Amino acid sequence: MPLDLVQTLSDLVAIPSVNPMGRPLDGPEYYEERVTDYLQRLFERLNLPWQRQPVEPRRENIIARLDGDRSPADGGQVVLLEAHQDTVPVDGMTIEPWRPQVRDGRLYGRGACDIKGGMTAMLGALTRLAEERPSGRPTVIMACTVNEEYGYSGASELHKLWAPGAQSVVPRRPDAAIVAEPTDLQVVVAHKGAVRWRCRTHGRAAHSSQPERGDNAVYKMARVLAALEEFAAHVGQSVPEHRLCGRATLSVGIIQGGLSVNTVPDVCTIEIDRRLLPGEEAMDAYLGAVEFVRQRLGDDRSVEHEPPYLKGSALSDRDNGPLADRLAGVARQELGQCEKIGVSYGTNASRISPTGVPTVVFGPGSIDQAHTADEWLSLDELAKASDVLYAFLTSGS
Repeated sequence: MPLDLVQTLSDLVAIPSVNPMGRPLDGPEYYEERVTDYLQRLFERLNLPWQRQPVEPRRENIIARLDGDRSPADGGQVVLLEAHQDTVPVDGMTIEPWRPQVRDGRLYGRGACDIKGGMTAMLGALTRLAEERPSGRPTVIMACTVNEEYGYSGASELHKLWAPGAQSVVPRRPDAAIVAEPTDLQVVVAHKGAVRWRCRTHGRAAHSSQPERGDNAVYKMARVLAALEEFAAHVGQSVPEHRLCGRATLSVGIIQGGLSVNTVPDVCTIEIDRRLLPGEEAMDAYLGAVEFVRQRLGDDRSVEHEPPYLKGSALSDRDNGPLADRLAGVARQELGQCEKIGVSYGTNASRISPTGVPTVVFGPGSIDQAHTADEWLSLDELAKASDVLYAFLTSGS
């Protein structure tokens, strides 16, 4: 029986799998373990071999295999389908995040667009393959990973499953990979990466009635911020623009400082996001920004840049051309239109591609709906995405 895409997406949305995003939060709505259990039951119903790959406490990748009609050892192709299980938090949502609702051809709920819809489309194609067993199909690996939204740690572990000597359901390194993200049913061949770090300024606390006895860390951070604002304008001009991804960028997204209004703050912290273009190295970009601040402020030892807590590579379009051409060609046959594009956001493709697997990104929905207060996915696009993936997997090499 074909997978009911709407019901499956509703089931997945109704299971909270919130990524705490580095915050010290706990509770049943956090982490991916219950989604992993749901997927395990689905793979068991399909009689597919599966395994859970521990990544962190309460966080496991789950991987299933559908054998092709030609063994990978005898030259049969291996295709990896990847989708992450986690969602961003639900703060500020204007709809019930885990009570999926269907209206006006859309399904509403946290994760509907990013990326449980794309996961559902892949599961629909996998189910059809498992039931129909068409000739010419490749071996398909379905990998549902953890912690994409804050560190890519799940996708970073996948390559261990096809390392020499690994005991896993993955027979060997895949020949191609498709990563699920909301791409408007276009094929993403390149995207930006990111390097993120914290910067602190240190001062000396004092009572606000005698501020001269203290050393205000917030004032010091204001000078750092002015330098970073200048650098943000500078970096877009100094790094050559990428033809698909545009310009490199820098943004300060978080600032924290002070204990109370009547205390001179002794520490202030910001978090910095530097977006990388294909070909840029994360540490080079980090060190470039740090050095720019140093040149503007001098050797101020009260300014501390922590090592990056995230280094996410960009996805380059150098090595995925044949895969992208084939997927886009199949999509045009199914949809009438499909382009190869670049985007500004990052994905798990940046962790899979460096392992030598040609990788593209494809899925239903728009990034404009991801992470929003009333997140939703078009059910028409959900069905079309699943049809495209099935057609791709049955189209031969």
